[in-house]
Amino acid sequence: MSRTPSRTRRPILLGLGIMLVAFNMRPALTTVGPLLERIRGETGLTAAGAALLTTLPVLCIGLACTLGPLVMRRLGADRGVLLAVAIVAVGSGLRGFGGTLPLFLGACLAAFGIGLSGVLLPGLVKRDFPNRTGLLTGLYTMVLCLGAAAGAGLSVPLAEPLGGWPAALAVWAVPALLATLAWAPFARAPTAQAGAARRGSLWRDRLAWQVTGFMGLQSSLAYIMFGWLPLVLHDRGLSAVEAGFATSLMSLGQAPAALVIPALAARFRDQRLFAVALLVLCVASLVTLVNGPLAWALPLGILLGAGLGGLFGLGLTIIVLRARDAAAAGNLAAMSQSVGYTFAALGPLSFGLAHDLTGGWAASTILFCAIAVGAFLCSLGAGRDRYVGAP
Repeated sequence: MSRTPSRTRRPILLGLGIMLVAFNMRPALTTVGPLLERIRGETGLTAAGAALLTTLPVLCIGLACTLGPLVMRRLGADRGVLLAVAIVAVGSGLRGFGGTLPLFLGACLAAFGIGLSGVLLPGLVKRDFPNRTGLLTGLYTMVLCLGAAAGAGLSVPLAEPLGGWPAALAVWAVPALLATLAWAPFARAPTAQAGAARRGSLWRDRLAWQVTGFMGLQSSLAYIMFGWLPLVLHDRGLSAVEAGFATSLMSLGQAPAALVIPALAARFRDQRLFAVALLVLCVASLVTLVNGPLAWALPLGILLGAGLGGLFGLGLTIIVLRARDAAAAGNLAAMSQSVGYTFAALGPLSFGLAHDLTGGWAASTILFCAIAVGAFLCSLGAGRDRYVGAP
């Protein structure tokens, strides 16, 4: 009798710990975009430098994902998550020193921690919540989107009272530090099973590559919007605060879809229709944002966020559903996010360079649509009811 409450409480506490970690997986990425014009004005950063600032962190996420299986074997998933969120805290704080070098180094370091935690969390969900994978994936994806919204919406308002953009970026080390302390009790030593995630032949598995393509391309759409939507809206006539608010609404709009889509998609054997509907929503929303009435910016931002949040939640759900066990989920997460995020990094860079070369947003919008078409093609295989490694 005395042990039942502890068994009941631990999954609840573990779930809350995952939520705290998830909250810190986006602010380091979404806080830069609304402050980008101010950063460029004070540091002399060129348009190419700004594109690089939105691209390097995504590359670092991909690099961190390649190390996920090694961290899982050496430290275990639980200690690996502790290391990851601590790195996010250090990287976020480093940006507070000001100047381009701390800005770039801090952004890359925080992104490295984000990538590492992103690889480890799907395996934890598969291991500790095998019968509630859709619900838990939806919950932590929703909280992740709330963290993204908070970063996008509060970065500009915080810059004035805190004395400038460096402090407004560095303040996000505080929630990351709190998450580190909250996760510490779960950082147990790995068991033999947890520490030895099996290596499969995923690199020769067609389904694994389809999941990788979908994960990378839909992520590219989101990172493009995180980095460039504030500037798109600012060029269209919104103030920096209004553009940041619209971007925050976009991130906030991700939360309901990020919660609902994984829970719904996990109930179906086939997830292709979900992918198609969400991709159409994203494309239609952005095209109207760029070309439609400016008065529609806020509701369209919410719709765009719903599409992006649903796609991200769907991508994580597909990783879990296409794996037979926690080890396979960890390996598939490592492959799909390491390769996927590496290619996803080209999205923000290409989007910014297309604008720099043409002076408008038409070419960049066409690029966004082309990436969405690629994600659709990958979803045709990734969304089918199969397991990676199956004959």
